[in-house]
Amino acid sequence: MTRKLFGTDGVRGMANSHPMTAEMAMRLGAAAGRYFRQSDKGVHRVVIGKDTRLSGYMFENALTAGFTSTGMNVFLLGPVPTPAVGMLTPSMRADVGVMISASHNPAADNGIKFFGPDGFKLSDEAEAEIETLVEAGVKPAQAGNIGRAKRIDDGRFRYNERVKATLPQGIRLDGIKVVIDCANGAAYKTAPEVLWELGAEVVSIGVSPNGHNINQGCGSTDVRAAAETVVAHGADVGICLDGDADRVMILDETGQVADGDQIMALFAARWARQDRLFGRTLVATVMSNLGLERYLKSLRVDLHRTGVGDRYVVEAMRKNGFNLGGEQSGHIVMTDYATTGDGLLAGLHFLAAMKQMGQSASQLRQVFEPVPQLLQNVRFGTGQRPLEVASVQAAIAQAEADLHGKGRLLIRKSGTEPLIRVMAECEDQGLLVRVVDSIVSEVKAAV
Repeated sequence: MTRKLFGTDGVRGMANSHPMTAEMAMRLGAAAGRYFRQSDKGVHRVVIGKDTRLSGYMFENALTAGFTSTGMNVFLLGPVPTPAVGMLTPSMRADVGVMISASHNPAADNGIKFFGPDGFKLSDEAEAEIETLVEAGVKPAQAGNIGRAKRIDDGRFRYNERVKATLPQGIRLDGIKVVIDCANGAAYKTAPEVLWELGAEVVSIGVSPNGHNINQGCGSTDVRAAAETVVAHGADVGICLDGDADRVMILDETGQVADGDQIMALFAARWARQDRLFGRTLVATVMSNLGLERYLKSLRVDLHRTGVGDRYVVEAMRKNGFNLGGEQSGHIVMTDYATTGDGLLAGLHFLAAMKQMGQSASQLRQVFEPVPQLLQNVRFGTGQRPLEVASVQAAIAQAEADLHGKGRLLIRKSGTEPLIRVMAECEDQGLLVRVVDSIVSEVKAAV
């Protein structure tokens, strides 16, 4: 089934522009309400969380109107991390959960992602059916059956306790100074609270959201401020979350970065030694570094690759019974504890590894030697299809020929932004730069 509204992570775009308008949010709420309310028996619930974008107020109200019009009772969580919605949806016996967030995107963007009653993101098929209901229109509930809306004030505290409970028994963070960068996003209260409650000395940045500054010069997509803070405060480690806190980057005491691949490698090695890595397999996307694959092979651990998007990682994990996966971008999925990527959870387990192994962040930061990898993005306009242009296709074909037997090439359209992503991987740094530059120049000419 073809999806028009949904991308790789829900519906996303610039606020007040199609499809991210208040009208569309209300229609989506009504369609999702009708989809999940298959009968008129019993009480039907939806939990809605959001990040700190200004447009979150608008979409929260519009979704509430849509859901209540079909008889769903709405529980409003306010600003909470995306994984909190995944956790609270089944915990509160809700039929559906919604997170209002554009994750790592700029503040002008926003998005709507849905979780099923089990706390996992919806399948492509379910999203396509909701789209069909949006297009067809939804008959509202009778006047006496309209739903209610209620604020839930302790949602983040429930999430806090669940995250802390995942740590090994007896683990405390006393003696560790942590810089936490919350990207002025959804975890701006949660993350510092959890770290402090576990005994860490906490230095917080990116905790002053104003509706416009989410991900702006901070967070997992721009770690420079956090790196400077780590060095300036003599911290032991830095944890950088993105706007909805489902991604993480770890900084060592010198400000150097461990990306999602390195974090997954550390966890996979530890879990394999403890005989708790199901199927001795890690699930990652086609973007993950070849060095990760080689390292896992040395441990007799398999790497199962998927398409780009944490939802596809989770789908593969559930289908095959694996319990660890993620993305180079910092989504770390541990289905023993959570239904989706959780940046704070991953950060806590990195700190636990430091404690249990008696090693510094710099000793744990680089588990394997990465193969040189280069990624460049080219923005395109509405209606443009640069990958269909003959000159771009010719450049890609030539690059593939140049890399044959020496590396790999991945060209894709982003599922969350109007970007063409050009990534290559090769031991020969000069060849790596040449092939990426050749494709990027042709894509730029095409747009």
